[in-house]
Amino acid sequence: MLQQTQSLIPEEWSGAFELLSAPVSWIPAWHTAMINFAWYGSSPTEILVKRVLVMLPMLLLIAAMWSTMVSLYTLPFRSARGSFLTSMLSAWWDAGRTIWFFWAGMVRLGVVLVGWIKNLISLSFSILKSAFQSPLNFLDWTSRNYFKPGVPWVAFLGLMVWGVIEALIFTYTLRPTMTEVLAGITGFEPDARFLTPILWIFLYFLILGSFACIQVLGDAMNKRNYGQILQMVLVELSVVFFEVMFLYREMIDALTPWIAQQTGGELQLGLVGTLSLAVFGWVGVRGMTWFLFGRFGTPALLAILGRETLKHDTAIGADVREPLVNAMEGPIAALKAETAWFNREARKVFELLSLPVLQLLAAAVNFAVVAITSRPMFSLPFANLDEVMATTPTLGSSKKSKASKSEPPIQLQQEAR
Repeated sequence: MLQQTQSLIPEEWSGAFELLSAPVSWIPAWHTAMINFAWYGSSPTEILVKRVLVMLPMLLLIAAMWSTMVSLYTLPFRSARGSFLTSMLSAWWDAGRTIWFFWAGMVRLGVVLVGWIKNLISLSFSILKSAFQSPLNFLDWTSRNYFKPGVPWVAFLGLMVWGVIEALIFTYTLRPTMTEVLAGITGFEPDARFLTPILWIFLYFLILGSFACIQVLGDAMNKRNYGQILQMVLVELSVVFFEVMFLYREMIDALTPWIAQQTGGELQLGLVGTLSLAVFGWVGVRGMTWFLFGRFGTPALLAILGRETLKHDTAIGADVREPLVNAMEGPIAALKAETAWFNREARKVFELLSLPVLQLLAAAVNFAVVAITSRPMFSLPFANLDEVMATTPTLGSSKKSKASKSEPPIQLQQEAR
């Protein structure tokens, strides 16, 4: 650009133009070489390192050099040349410090990011460990807080598991019958993928309800409440009839071909034989499961459904109910603490990432402002982002400060009058 301008000047003035443009004529070629050095490299790693760590400091040096060289033309016209030279030297000192702080800040940011990665890995392992231990912790919390000491929660879990197993068995035996019934009602065969889970859920609650009926009947007999005993006997007979006709009969029908094979076809089970074996099967299964874990686990099941806590015989008349601990209070408090910690750390990382860059920009602005006003705009280096916001001048605040300085207080004005 200077060469094109020089070609437009008459030849007798070319020497004077070269002399006057000597302070800045070498800068374009120099800053082009510096930018090429900071932008290009022989390998992708070198290019990345140069563009991250060298490019911004190089731009600051280019801005500083242009501002310094251009300000030399204003020296003959400045009144406070000493103050100007002092400010310019201070600006160069600030530029050197900000470049060093920029590199140190990038190293510090890298260390913080490595620490974050390490903490995230540790947090991931902690989450996996907590997920693995949560069922055991839940059982421990249930046994210590929801139930009172001595309540057989193992029997309760055995009852739940047995309900699952028995529901699976009867789902397998009852599904063909239910498929035929629904096909006759609706006119098309239902999909087994949808029928099976619905049938299993229905049978699961039905089996647990059978244990609950036995428990209520036993409680009524212990209290000698004859009205409730008669009512529960009728209910239990209905439960037995339903389970024998629709569940255990299907299981006996599945065993009929095996019985006929073993007896050579001599023994053919009729209606009475099939229903008798089904009743014996129901009594045997219910009796074994009831005396093993049903009589201990069913009261706990009814207590959970009724939101009640069981009482012991050793503390009759005493209020042994304890407030139910909020199981979500601890995790929610931990989540809030983690969220607050991540907010603080995110602000810290943002500050580590932006503060070195802002200091480079402020140093570049200081050179331009010193060249114009002989005073820097910013006091470098910045301690934190709050200081950056506090030291950034605005047009409104400058006018307000000037007005406050120019106008005396109201009390002084009144005294002057």
